[in-house]
This record gives sequence, C-alpha cells and structure tokens, in this order.
Amino acid sequence: MVYQAHSSRYESMEYRRCGRSGLKLPAISLGLWHNFGDTTLIDNSRQLLRRAFDVGITHLDLANNYGPPPGSAEENFGRILREDFLPYRDELIISTKAGYTMWDGPYGDWGSRKYLIASLDQSLKRMGLEYVDIFYHHRPDPETPLEETMRTLDNLVRQGKALYVGLSNYPADLARQAIDMLNDLGTPCLIHQPKYSLFERGPENGLLDVLQEKGVGSIAFSPLAGGQLTDRYLNGIPADSRAASGSRFLNPDQLTEEKLMKVRKLNAIAERRGQKLSQMALAWVLRDDKITSVLIGASKISQIDDAVGMLANRRFSAAEQAEIEAVLA
Repeated sequence: MVYQAHSSRYESMEYRRCGRSGLKLPAISLGLWHNFGDTTLIDNSRQLLRRAFDVGITHLDLANNYGPPPGSAEENFGRILREDFLPYRDELIISTKAGYTMWDGPYGDWGSRKYLIASLDQSLKRMGLEYVDIFYHHRPDPETPLEETMRTLDNLVRQGKALYVGLSNYPADLARQAIDMLNDLGTPCLIHQPKYSLFERGPENGLLDVLQEKGVGSIAFSPLAGGQLTDRYLNGIPADSRAASGSRFLNPDQLTEEKLMKVRKLNAIAERRGQKLSQMALAWVLRDDKITSVLIGASKISQIDDAVGMLANRRFSAAEQAEIEAVLA
C-alpha cells in the first residue's frame, strides 16, 4: 500500500530555530545509528520512519558508518526513501556525517579533503540523493589541519552536495576555531552535535556557551545515556538488555549500584511529574534554548510516541531542577 503521511503531522511537534539560521528543526529528531542496518528487518525500519514523520519528526540523522555493517543504514534508508518518502523529500531534513573509520587504508577515516569528499559521494549514492541537508564532520582529526577540513566543508556546500554543515564531538575551543573559519569562508556552521544527558554534562563546560555566542544550533545525542535513563534498569540488568549483551555502547560496569540508585531517585521525580524517566530525561535536555533538538533512537513505535508525548510537559520548576541536581551531585 502506498504510504500517505498523516495530514495532522505538524500539529503536535514543536519546531525550534537552529541558531541564527533560517532553518527550524523538530524538538525531537530520529537517529538511524541502530535499528536501521542489515541486522534489522527493513519493514520494522520502515514502520519507525513512517511513524516518526506522521508525528512531525522531520529530521533524520545518519552517518556513513551507521549499520551494522557500515553503510547499510544509508542503503536501507535510501530504499525506504525511494519507496515511501520521495513525495515528501522537501519536508525532510536529512543529515549524514564522516569522520570515523569507513574503509581500509589511509583515506577512509578522520578529516582529510580526500576522505570527506569521497565519503559524501558514497553516502549520496547509497541514499539516492542529489544533496543532504546537513553534512557533519563527525569528530576532530588531530593530524589534518583544521583549515583543510573546514575548507572542504565549505567546498561541499558550494558544490551543492550539502545545504548546511555541522560539527560533532568538537570540544569548546576547537569548535570556536572551526566556527570562525567557516564564517570567514562564507559557509556558517549550522549546528553542533554533542553527547549530552543528565549523566553526561561535558557540553556545559564552555561548549554550549560558545554555540550560543556564535549563533550555532545544537542537537544532543545519547540523551538517555545508552538506555540508562529509562525504566529498563530500575531493578538491575535484564538478561535481554544492551548492557547484559556486553554492547560497546553500554557496558555493565557503567551500571554500578551507585548509578542505579540515582536512576531510581530520578525515576521517582519523573513519576511525580506524571512522566516516564525517559521522557523527563529528554525534557531536561530541552529545558532551555541552548539545545535546538534532541536525537532519539528507537526500536519500537512506542518509544517514538513516548518521546513526542514528553513535549506536553517539558518545563521544570526551580525546586525540581534543584532536586535533580542534588541526585546527580
């Protein structure tokens, strides 16, 4: 059956301006890091994407190495785009990235002009696109001159292969340098993607202030700390969980009794707010305008619905904020 997007898809979502640009992003964006590779049934991936768009999630975030195996998330997304979403292409913000290992040899990683241009060409081919809306450098390269990487991002916009460019995982000082270089080149940095959650506060040490000062948007990844900030681990580590399987994204050693105690206390605060812990954790990341959007992953439609349901209650009283800080101290 031909997919037709829900006519009310823009009614419940909140759209926030990305820095000082003309672009607005949904408060919730969908990341295709997990659950869209070849190990997942494509019909499940299709249902997740359809539901996301039907509730106003217009921003879909990929990277060259998403899968598994690397590249398969873009390929599978490209197929679903072609079969379901082509009539809606201009309603979507599609982003991808390069910066982590993608292929063997010295040209398949980091931040050289050679790698970034080849990688984006490959990504466009896998997805069947003429351009992406946002192209990110996925992580700083300690060896390639920053000027080379930023000049390449500028060139890719001028070639029409990306509408905007962004940074990910850049610390505050390096982000400031990169943003200034892009401004000088005439291709402003649209957005920065940091890891940020109740359990990962690093961006508060200068990065968010730099982005606000420079008029750059931000989108937080891993806002649920790999699943720690959900009700999944309230009673320990379930046998079928990501932590139990020894996933490199969530090690059981991270879930100490001290950490689990904090999770339970945060859950109690969420319950008093009439929310699930995951909803409160997302609302907390979005609590002020320094964060443009929060990036969720999903393996079930209910997780998308929960995230969007959070928008009805994303304000915190001063007392609630103080109580949360006391738990985290």
